[in-house]
Amino acid sequence: MAPGGGSCKEVIESRVTFSDYDIATSSADLRVSPLRKTATALSGNLGSTSMNDVHELLECPVCVNLMYPPIYQCPNGHTVCSTCKTRVHNCCPTCRNELGNIRCLALEKVAESLELPCSYQILGCHDIFPYYSKLKHEKNCRYRPYSCPYAGAECSVTGDIPFLVMHLKNDHKVDMHDGCTFNHRYVKSNPHEVENATWMLTVFNCFGRQFCLHFEAFHIGMAPVYMAFLRFMGDEDEARQFSYSLEVGGSGRKFMWQGVPRSIRDSHRKVRDSQDGLIIQRNLALYFSGGDRQELKLKVAGRIWKEQ
Repeated sequence: MAPGGGSCKEVIESRVTFSDYDIATSSADLRVSPLRKTATALSGNLGSTSMNDVHELLECPVCVNLMYPPIYQCPNGHTVCSTCKTRVHNCCPTCRNELGNIRCLALEKVAESLELPCSYQILGCHDIFPYYSKLKHEKNCRYRPYSCPYAGAECSVTGDIPFLVMHLKNDHKVDMHDGCTFNHRYVKSNPHEVENATWMLTVFNCFGRQFCLHFEAFHIGMAPVYMAFLRFMGDEDEARQFSYSLEVGGSGRKFMWQGVPRSIRDSHRKVRDSQDGLIIQRNLALYFSGGDRQELKLKVAGRIWKEQ
């Protein structure tokens, strides 16, 4: 057995669990990929080779995703993608020989001659791309699935908007409201214990679209703050068609914010860290809460409207 053989065996047996690769679609996408369903005319140097055969040649045996340069091969000609080469400790996952740094230039050249449909063809994208341009397109394809916007836990679910709305309702038990105005009350008995907290997400059905209201506590530098912001369940160009306002107040004072909802293409953390929303310092929030300022009772009112 070659050095590292045991590691290769372990990788092969557990390869379906890999999910942290950067350059290809998930294995779930591949199961429904149009590559497995669409026949494309190939250049003459491929002869009668079928699309499925070429697809298998370009498929990494470890992560089962399409390979992009550099593509490595062992002395026996077995190939592996550059990401998985590190994962298998430079040991061929097929024959367990040492991989070294041999490039499979022939396979890279074959890939260069291909034109393939977008992986999101079944979701509505009908464009065809050269093999090496396809990946760049798919990273920004307007038909690519959306990530779950729930911020209270790490959720890896993806899908179209109707699917995610049902997912939020059934799996995350998110409150769903109809209407373009709202009044929400956020209560915490001991707000000084809240260092980083996310309140339950609320989804509003307005103008036939869905908007996610987020409210949470975190720190900006050393200052404890509360932040409320709205995200739109759709793409950025659609989000810009809407505006919203948020308002908090108490004891005769009022604090207001007006902005444009951010698309859920931007992660919850990205929006929060950009401070694109209503931000109120803890001391002011407790002042608005009234009483002895030992309990947070903050009312957030808002409105969503469509720009003409």
